[in-house]
Parts: sequence; C-alpha cells; structure tokens
Amino acid sequence: MGTVMIIDHPLVKHKISLLRDENTGTRDFRILVEEISMLMGYEALRDLPTELATVKSPVAESSQPMLAGKKLAIVPILRAGLGMVNGLLSLVPSAKVGHIGVYRDEETHEPHEYFCKLPDNIDERLAILPDPMLATGGSAIYAVDFLKSKGCKAIKFMCIIAAPEGLEALKKAHPDIDIYVGCVDEKLNDKAYIVPGLGDAGDRIFGTK
Repeated sequence: MGTVMIIDHPLVKHKISLLRDENTGTRDFRILVEEISMLMGYEALRDLPTELATVKSPVAESSQPMLAGKKLAIVPILRAGLGMVNGLLSLVPSAKVGHIGVYRDEETHEPHEYFCKLPDNIDERLAILPDPMLATGGSAIYAVDFLKSKGCKAIKFMCIIAAPEGLEALKKAHPDIDIYVGCVDEKLNDKAYIVPGLGDAGDRIFGTK
C-alpha cells in the first residue's frame, strides 16, 4: 500500500503562503515553486537505496554510501508540472526527464492527453510525477494510469496544494502509490478550482492569462 505524506515543515508552509499571495509576480512565483519542490523532494527521495563505494579523500581511502538501485525519472504533468522539475533536478541531476501533457476540459473538467514522452526503460525506473495542484485528481489519475500502462511499477506523486476531493480520488484510484503533499486545502469550488488555492499555477509560473 502507498502512503500519503503531508510535508509539515515551516519553510514549506511559509513558501506556500507566499505562492498564494496574488501580488507575488511570475519571477518570484517560479523561484518559490522550485524551492518548494526541492524541499519536498528531499522527503520524497528519503528512501532511495544506497550502496558502498570506495572513495579516496585527501586523508584516506574508505567505503562510503552512494546512490544505487533504481534509476530515477522525473515525469511532470504539463504544463505546470514543469515548474517543479528544476527543484528536483537540483537534488538528482542525473535523473531522466519525461513529459505527460494533459489538459482539463473547461466544461466537463475531464482530462485529455495531448503529448506523452517517457525516458527509456521506464518500467525499471522510479517515476516522480510532479504537478503543483491536485484539484479533481483527474489529470493525476490519468498520468498514473499512463505510467502503469508502460510497465512503471514504482511511482511517487508530488503536489504543492491538494483539494481533499482530488486527494481522495487519487488514493482510491491508485492506492499503491506514494503521495507527497505540501498542503491540503479546504475544498473545490463550482469551477473545480482549489479554495483558497493560488489560482492557475501554469499561468502564474509562465506569466500567461
């Protein structure tokens, strides 16, 4: 069974509060998303396996832990998920990056795929699936479905803000994956936006309307 972890850290809380502020501009918003992603990634990657390797320091040679085992893939849900990639890559620069493009129908709020490209051997990799907002859960469920259809067995979903409805839907659809959340908000409104949320994450990251 997968687990749900709320990243209850004062730095994460503080930076999410700054994200919510409507006066936070594109540049600062983008930087904050990267910083939050790095802080969350530190927790999400806590269980990466290590193995001993020989390291020669200026003083002596010794056996020291190095990352081992599963290869890592970061697969953001486009387009807002792109804003979280650099924060994660700063932790593991060797990770491969794929993309899953999903848009939400404005009328039905249902997800539709428009682009997917995954690293080779995705079935052998741990996939980190970042998306700043988990609203209805539709896009996240679709993305996990897609990864599993390609043979991916180890998946961790990361979001900065989640609605209770979306979190519950993702847990129900995929109880085997680990979910990392910065904050669970109050609810969804009638337009399927998270309340209080922060607006449209993609528009605020890329400066579009």
